Amino acid sequence: MTVARRAPSVVLPLAALVVAVGVWWALTVALAIPPFLLPSPAAVVARLAGNPDLYLTNAVATLRKVLVGGAAGITAGFTLALVVWAVPVLERAVYPYLVALRVLPKIAVAPIFLIYFGVGFDTAVVFVALIVFFPIVVGTAAGLDRTPDSHLDLLRSVDAGAVQTFLAVRLPHALPDVFAGVKQSVTLAVVGAVVAEWILANDGLGSLILAASENVQVDVMLAALTVLLAIGLCLYGGVALCYRRVAWQ
Repeated sequence: MTVARRAPSVVLPLAALVVAVGVWWALTVALAIPPFLLPSPAAVVARLAGNPDLYLTNAVATLRKVLVGGAAGITAGFTLALVVWAVPVLERAVYPYLVALRVLPKIAVAPIFLIYFGVGFDTAVVFVALIVFFPIVVGTAAGLDRTPDSHLDLLRSVDAGAVQTFLAVRLPHALPDVFAGVKQSVTLAVVGAVVAEWILANDGLGSLILAASENVQVDVMLAALTVLLAIGLCLYGGVALCYRRVAWQ
């Protein structure tokens, strides 16, 4: 892919962001919206610049939960997907319950975690792992079944072993579905970390947003949301970049 064709994928989203911020700024000025209801972009930037340590410290706390919980959930989900794919009977037995757990609102589980595990980093990590677990299981299991029969027949004709077949054909064909699950997981990990910080932890950007909402500090909330957005976009972009590097064509 040439640089000229890649450029719109970066320029257009940035242009849309600039337009959205400009509209936000214009509305606050034209409608004279009180800052306690909707501060201007300048006020949010000033809040970030005025106390960067506050947002950096909380961002690091949130990012730790996202990375540790996300890695644990992705690893567990990928492993389970391999197991249920390799053992069809187990897939038929377990998959309906995975679907049931997938549609269960995770925020409803948080109070149960609070009762059994208490408040803290470890509990928040387990909660994040639970949220990111299911997209990986579903995506990986579906991807491993997408291998064309012609490819499998070719490998059988040369007496390729199960491991060789998996590494040479099945896994490469499953990569689009696996990475689609990972993309969902990293975004859900950020959401899960914020929810965990509302209920199961006492640090991070989620706790900062909650405290700001109780004191009607909208500028603090928007500043924290801006940092969260940056974290989510960086993680998603990192996964997309990894997929471009390792995807089998």
